[in-house]
Amino acid sequence: MRAERLVTLLFLLQQRGRSTAAELAAALEVSERTVYRDVEALLAAGVPLWTEQGRTGGIRLMAGWRTRLDGLTSREAAAIFAVGVPELLAELGLGASLTAARAKVLAGLPAPLREYASAIADRFHLDAPGWFQQSETATKLTVVADAVASTRALRMDYRRGAAVVTREVDPLGLVVKAGVWYLVARVGTDVRTYRVSRIESASLLAEFTRPDFSLATWWARSSARFERSLLRETVRLRLNHQGLRALRNVTDEDAAAAATATAGPPDADGWREVELEVESLPVATTQLLSLGAGVEVVAPVELRAALAELGLAIAARNTPVEDRQERDRPPGPS
Repeated sequence: MRAERLVTLLFLLQQRGRSTAAELAAALEVSERTVYRDVEALLAAGVPLWTEQGRTGGIRLMAGWRTRLDGLTSREAAAIFAVGVPELLAELGLGASLTAARAKVLAGLPAPLREYASAIADRFHLDAPGWFQQSETATKLTVVADAVASTRALRMDYRRGAAVVTREVDPLGLVVKAGVWYLVARVGTDVRTYRVSRIESASLLAEFTRPDFSLATWWARSSARFERSLLRETVRLRLNHQGLRALRNVTDEDAAAAATATAGPPDADGWREVELEVESLPVATTQLLSLGAGVEVVAPVELRAALAELGLAIAARNTPVEDRQERDRPPGPS
């Protein structure tokens, strides 16, 4: 973005005192012509710049002039660490802070704010791949985010099925997964996960002592346990070399790794038999279809039949056009 480049140019000149157009172009990864256009834009904005010709010339700021872009607020400092997901910052109420932070960070963070921002960075986690690919409206997200950022306990009314229960928790972090926000919080000695969309009311309590806790590490382990819990069926397959190699790309990665590790010996044609845990037979049908001719279902027979039926339907739909026209042509007179 040009606005960011202009601010970067301004700070380069502030730090270096004087630079040639070629040096600035190299630092900004733009052409010298672009540098001169940016200098003109800064001059038009009232920045006191000088350009000097000759071997000792260059571009410089008036002596003693400095920007005033180094007054970061704590919320802006926190926003810096999530610039890759601006749409999520908007949900957290930090969207307006992001624009200011991008400019101010170039001047350097004071030590107290640097420590604060680093701590906040450990409390918000984006897990991009989706489980169910549907977003939810989390009306209490801002209150929950404030509790996480300020290390304050939270009293909340939480909807569990048809009932609403009241809980007092120590918020340890927020995670967004496929558009759904999750609160990770300590309850007594346990760490639990709550869907923020199910929080009907929330209020901040006193500060608590935060334990030594890695949100990203805990979430990775918790996600793995959850994903494994989805695998409720076991199927037996025969796979050729290409099918075995591609298995991890179409099914659960850990389940594919376990199946590969325990695969039977190859037969004369290189095919190996494996046992694979899957979520359900319908899900397995669509997953295994991606392996094409590299898979044969041994059991159960329902999966074998479903895969064969789907394959025949695809073959019928994708016959060559001339063959389909011949097949659909009405019979002529005898």
